[in-house]
Amino acid sequence: MPDDVFAPLHPGAPKHSTWGKIASDPEEQVFLEGPHSRGFELLRALKIFRELIHGFRELHFVGPCVTVFGSARFAPDHPYYALTRELGAKIAAAKFTVMTGGGPGLMEAANRGAKDVKGSSIGCNIILPHEQKPNPYLDKFVDFRYFFVRKMMLVKYSYGFVAAPGGYGTLDELFEVATLIQTGKIKNFPVVLLGTQYWAPLIQFIRTSLVAQAAISPKDLDEFLVTDSPDEAVAYIQRIATERFGLRYVRRNPRAFLLERGI
Repeated sequence: MPDDVFAPLHPGAPKHSTWGKIASDPEEQVFLEGPHSRGFELLRALKIFRELIHGFRELHFVGPCVTVFGSARFAPDHPYYALTRELGAKIAAAKFTVMTGGGPGLMEAANRGAKDVKGSSIGCNIILPHEQKPNPYLDKFVDFRYFFVRKMMLVKYSYGFVAAPGGYGTLDELFEVATLIQTGKIKNFPVVLLGTQYWAPLIQFIRTSLVAQAAISPKDLDEFLVTDSPDEAVAYIQRIATERFGLRYVRRNPRAFLLERGI
């Protein structure tokens, strides 16, 4: 087959683009190729199961959490870093554990805010070839190889979700939560978009395209609180978590014979 059959879409693009089903880890590349032997698929399933159990054990004692999504690329001198740091402090002051993806940028800001007020700070870190490493403001961090396992952990232990400004990863996490609520897979937990100016174009798109074309119901948009106020965000989360879901903190004690550890 001639080389130009799968030519780049534009002249400046690399001939062998890294966009698509190509992973940096050779083992992941093999996994993404499609069906393999039954033994190979069984071993891969066992690896995924092991990562699930590891996450369950490590996060069993984190307490009721609020998960903060956000970009890894905003530096500490960015205004959104300061806003997200304040948010993290307010969440921790309300007796929630701050949970993030554990990386730098706005994830770090939220964890740092929690530590400012001596609150609990947790990170579910994804192993990447670049950009992502645990930030220094974590009481506990858990490394994950698989994005879908990590996203499940970020949802499983939380009573509320905040999307600080971010990119593809933040949008992915935000709409995963929105889809789970819309389809009834999880309860309608509070979802906050922090940064009215940043999120305004997205809300406008949802309203004028998705709602207008009946791709979603108008009430689906009502699930979001858009605000610039950490106080308003935390009050909203706290009210729904306590009034709608009757949240009560029950302390769970680690069991030594199971080699469990608290935070």
